[in-house]
Amino acid sequence: MTENFWQPTASAEALRHRARLLADIRRFFADRDVLEVEVPLLSRRATSDPHIESVTALCGGQPAYLATSPEFGLKRLLAAGVGDCYSLGRAFREGEAGGRHNPEFTMLEWYRVGWDDRKLMEEVGELLGRLLGTERMRSLSYRELFLQQLELDPHTVSDVELRDCAGREVELSFTPATRDECLDLLMSHRLEPAMGEGITLLYDFPASQAALARVVEDETGTAVARRFEAYASGMELANGYWELTDPEEQLRRFHADHSYRAAHKRHVYPFEERLVEALCAGMPECAGVALGVDRVLMLAGDYSRIDEVIAFPIDRA
Repeated sequence: MTENFWQPTASAEALRHRARLLADIRRFFADRDVLEVEVPLLSRRATSDPHIESVTALCGGQPAYLATSPEFGLKRLLAAGVGDCYSLGRAFREGEAGGRHNPEFTMLEWYRVGWDDRKLMEEVGELLGRLLGTERMRSLSYRELFLQQLELDPHTVSDVELRDCAGREVELSFTPATRDECLDLLMSHRLEPAMGEGITLLYDFPASQAALARVVEDETGTAVARRFEAYASGMELANGYWELTDPEEQLRRFHADHSYRAAHKRHVYPFEERLVEALCAGMPECAGVALGVDRVLMLAGDYSRIDEVIAFPIDRA
């Protein structure tokens, strides 16, 4: 038996801070008449995202999956007419561990009916400013960030130039295989650490990184994903979309995710066809965002590791 592993890794003050933060979040949404709802944590369907792995369990002798986010359940409620709503609870992702990751973590996700990503960005900024106690905030496009820091347009730069830039700016022991891999490496290793203090809201991502966001043309005629991310002190906190409502396009993206996973020898999970059915029934125009609560707490309390804000991380669970 390992000595002292019965003890929590978070201090009593950190746990009190967590309780205050959760209460502040609920007060924020109560003041705006956004309904708190609960959706299943255990489902027969799993994420199709090529870069996220589900935690698998057995239920009734059949495979079931712990939710990587409450997204699918919330969207089904939107299609049923529930209106503005949010979920504040646990989410699970296989293989995520480290200073900023734990396989079990707290996620806040909310949806605003009739809003687009730009309007939701404003509310995300308001919430983060309140929770982090800062008024320092800036918004800029994905293109603007790359032009400012690297003097290249991520939407139009050639594959060769982009790969050369990644090789110059990031110490690599391998050659990135795709444009998106180069962009992700530059973002995580070069651009995020340079964001500095305050909140950064980054929008209009490459169309290839749309996930479940709409793709539209920007003012230059470039196809971009109407998606945004929120950062504070170089740490990614939130990821939001002007949500896709086209069932045919949603189904196409699910199949594309499965093809990618199969081609890269990753497990192919059963996808959530009930979301497609909900879109067919008519999910309203809306914007949604997911926010990592543990990371917000780390920044709010000046904690350096996620296990300082979680009572029992995976190695003590």
